[in-house]
Amino acid sequence: MTNLRKPRLDRAWLVVLLLAPVALLNYLDRQMLAAMKFSVMQEVAEIGSEANWGKILALFKWTYAFLSPVGGYFADRYSRKHVIAGSLLAWSAVTWATGQVSSYGQLLAARALMGISEALYMPAALALIADYHRGPTRSRAVGVHQMGIYAGVIIGGFSGYAADHPALGWRWMFELCGVVGVLYAFPLFVWIRNAPLGPEAQPAKLSPRLALQELLRNRSFLLLVLYFTLPAMAGWIVRDWMPAILKAEFGIGQGKAGVSATLYWMVAAVVAAFGGGWLADVWMRRTPRGRIYTSAIGMVLITIAMLGVGYSPQTGNLSIAIFFLILFGIGWGFFDCNNMPILCQIARPQLRATGYGMMNMVSISCGGLADWFFGVLRDLAVPLAAIFGLFASIALFSVVLVLLIKPADAPAPT
Repeated sequence: MTNLRKPRLDRAWLVVLLLAPVALLNYLDRQMLAAMKFSVMQEVAEIGSEANWGKILALFKWTYAFLSPVGGYFADRYSRKHVIAGSLLAWSAVTWATGQVSSYGQLLAARALMGISEALYMPAALALIADYHRGPTRSRAVGVHQMGIYAGVIIGGFSGYAADHPALGWRWMFELCGVVGVLYAFPLFVWIRNAPLGPEAQPAKLSPRLALQELLRNRSFLLLVLYFTLPAMAGWIVRDWMPAILKAEFGIGQGKAGVSATLYWMVAAVVAAFGGGWLADVWMRRTPRGRIYTSAIGMVLITIAMLGVGYSPQTGNLSIAIFFLILFGIGWGFFDCNNMPILCQIARPQLRATGYGMMNMVSISCGGLADWFFGVLRDLAVPLAAIFGLFASIALFSVVLVLLIKPADAPAPT
């Protein structure tokens, strides 16, 4: 059975365009801190060690992870629109407040609050896009939305220059982004609309317990959770630690390190997200596993890239590190634009935001552990090649997991 009311294609793409700037702010507000690490640690001297810095990065992820299923359930049970706009307003206020902290404890609290408020957005936004884009444009639509994420990471990479500028400093970026987000939340609430859905796709009436039971009994969903989690550990290491790694290993400034660590691979991810979305949508015309195959190709590229990034400091050549980061970006774009579309093939519409929230919970919890563990290994002077080799092997194993996922047998587009 198909939905009785199909959204107009122009409205469907308008929703994507309205949400892309929100995705940009979502990742810009969290990425800035990594690019401004040295300025923040110099001013907030209580941080002290690499392990404590890793805890700051990890605490955001753990709070974000814990609340993601809750945000997803609210989006499935009530209104995706209200969850999206409310989340933007809340995390933007916290972003502004981050620029006012003066101690390690205050910075930890601010990152925890940001994790709580940002957790509500992504499951609701991707589920809303899937509601509007029912089949032939779904991977491309998600890819365009993810471009906003990549743009946020790119701009966040430049924030190291602002931190180094004597007239600006690291606090200025948090204050500016917080104000912009608060101002955008109000028109977004007016412009965004929930998708018109047929009776079989109306908001879920399941209790949280029953929703959880249905998802956990789905073997393909469990495989997708693992597949979504393992590569993300490598992704968080690249996002959170690469600016500091490039600065330390290649002897470059904080601003150049932040840009080199984000700009090139994020631009590659932007192109790959659209290209991977197009390839997956076309491949789906031949086989219901088209999105799975496209994602698996991306994961192989990520594995190769992680090995290369870990080896690059031994060459002393920054351009080699950037080359492998670009390869990482291509693989990440192929992977990232297909996760929600694959979820749509194995879960009912009423459980998609909840399912994505659970994926976020497991993935980002492990990402927080990866951040902390990476800091510990760095304090122990473990060679970078060995660390990145470990994460590359984990990513390679995930290729097997995605190929084991079994989509529903040729379901009607929903």
